[in-house]
Amino acid sequence: MSTPHVVVIMGVAGTGKTTIGPLLADRLGVPYAEGDDFHPPENVRKMSSGTPLTDDDRWPWLDAIGSWAHGRAGRGGVVSSSALKRSYRDRLRAAAPGVVFVHLTGDRKLIEERMRQRKGHFMPTALLDSQFATLQPLGGDEAGVAVDVAGTPEEIAARAAEALSHLG
Repeated sequence: MSTPHVVVIMGVAGTGKTTIGPLLADRLGVPYAEGDDFHPPENVRKMSSGTPLTDDDRWPWLDAIGSWAHGRAGRGGVVSSSALKRSYRDRLRAAAPGVVFVHLTGDRKLIEERMRQRKGHFMPTALLDSQFATLQPLGGDEAGVAVDVAGTPEEIAARAAEALSHLG
């Protein structure tokens, strides 16, 4: 039996990380952690007001996620994090070297529409352009898979689990 992966489910706001993450964790039989819960209150205040976070804002958040992922090494888990830049993913890998990424990708119009339908989330659609501008897709040397967000959450989670099964 192979050791369960610790998976970081990543992508721009509105791709469904919070919806797909728990579904994927359930399929893999591992716990899920909501990445937004690792943000310090000041980060939430900034994003709620429409102010993009700086890298300095993100480092403590990424370190907290990395610590959780490190603690799940060998036991598996799924945690959400936008992980938009290579340097952010490098920081997560430094804390938890075995993590793999599921990059939720999709059409910008679809993602924006889904964001508009969300209730009670602190991330405004106005920040979507800055998210896409910041996004650096997974490099060929990064352990992970890209999964399109078209379809139902169950279909997306099934595609992600299938893609992960080929990582070994």
